[in-house]
Amino acid sequence: MLDYLDQFVPMGSLSQQSMDELGKCLEILEFKPGQTLFKKGDNDNWLYYLIAGRVNLVDEGRAPMLIEAGSEDGRYALARLKPRHYTGVADGPAKVLRVEEAVLDRFVTMDQATGFEVTEFEGDDPEWMFTVLTLPAFQKLPPVNTNAMFGRFKRIEVKAGDVVIQQGGPGDNYYLIREGAAEVSRVGAGGKIEMLATLGKGDGFGEEALISGMPRNATVTMRSDGVLMRMAQQDFNELLKAPMVKWVTVEQVKHMAAEGAGLIDVRLEDEFKTGTLRGAINIPLAQLRGKTQDLDTKRKYVAFCQSGQRSATAAFLLEQRGFEVYVLKGGLDGVKR
Repeated sequence: MLDYLDQFVPMGSLSQQSMDELGKCLEILEFKPGQTLFKKGDNDNWLYYLIAGRVNLVDEGRAPMLIEAGSEDGRYALARLKPRHYTGVADGPAKVLRVEEAVLDRFVTMDQATGFEVTEFEGDDPEWMFTVLTLPAFQKLPPVNTNAMFGRFKRIEVKAGDVVIQQGGPGDNYYLIREGAAEVSRVGAGGKIEMLATLGKGDGFGEEALISGMPRNATVTMRSDGVLMRMAQQDFNELLKAPMVKWVTVEQVKHMAAEGAGLIDVRLEDEFKTGTLRGAINIPLAQLRGKTQDLDTKRKYVAFCQSGQRSATAAFLLEQRGFEVYVLKGGLDGVKR
């Protein structure tokens, strides 16, 4: 499939690594003569590229435009403008590549940004930069933040058994795992140690204390030798927290819920039982990392707690995993007022 991707625009500008990853997101569709690919007025999210055969672009009152695979016009997405200005009809058997426009644009953006960063920060690892830019959280950052981010990270080499952050300690840095693995644990009631999560390459940690302003709520210990990228609290707040924590008012939450947004109460279960917003589900913040598989990445969510501190952390964690999440400003205390 990938052999002919470079003939299409803008796919031909992608690096081989990006093209390989993009290949996992594509669909190949086959159409019979006279079959409709898309209709005039459609406002969908798809791009269609002609691999083989011919397609007529039809608009009532005008002569059809015939697009043939391999031609100059065939290098571009068919009737790309939305809403679509034409109906696409197969003129004989046709084979078409289909990809989500946002997905393709993301790969092009990552490639362009990576190229800039490699030039700007000479000597760093382009593969690592690409890995960071493919993480859902960093795809949502404004380009200027992405540019500055690589300059603010400091490389730290660590050994198996090293304690990177200690439960109860101050929140002073955010970390990304560049190489190696780590485990998250917490001392619970009665001094019993609970294992909360295992982290690997590309995972971030340490954000909870930075966002909430509270002491560290868990210990992170390296399970293997590795390399961490460390960012100071001030840089984290400026470059990552500010653009990824989106606050909404009670009235905005009402409208979002009416349009299908999910409500997540991140307080403890006992707090949840005392009363919550209608229709909300309860996922305590400490359990959030292990519960994301129960959420729909295509749905918007509003996170809330009592004051807004825990829910801001929850939103950052979920944004890192590709969810679109908003935070109720002032929490339930604000609703009561």
